[in-house]
Amino acid sequence: MMFTGPFFFQMAYEREIIRVLTEAGNEGLSVAKITRHVFNASNTFFETVEFEDVYRDVTSWLQKNSKRADSILERVERGIYRLNPNSTLQPEFQFSKDEEPPMEKPQVDLSLSLFD
Repeated sequence: MMFTGPFFFQMAYEREIIRVLTEAGNEGLSVAKITRHVFNASNTFFETVEFEDVYRDVTSWLQKNSKRADSILERVERGIYRLNPNSTLQPEFQFSKDEEPPMEKPQVDLSLSLFD
C-alpha cells in the first residue's frame, strides 16, 4: 500500500527536510543531498518509495517554500537551500549549543541473570 499525496508528504517529508537543514547549518545542502536524506528516512522494509518520486516532491516543496523573503527556507544558490535566518518561523528551530541535555539517571539492571 503506497501512501502518496499532499497529506503524506507533509507528515513524512517536511519534518525530515527541516531536520536535515537544521543540522546542515548556514551553508545549506544541495537538493540531491536533501533528497537522499529524505529517501533514506522514508524507506522501510515494508514501505518502499521511489527515489524519483521523493526527488520530485522534495524539489517542489523546496521551491514552493523558498519564494518569499520571510519563507522558512531560502535558496543560497542554484540547487542549494538552507533555513532562512530572517524567517519569522526561524526561532522555533534555533538550538543553543550551550544548553546541555538533562542528565538521566543510569538505570540499574535488576533482572536475574541466567548465567549466575
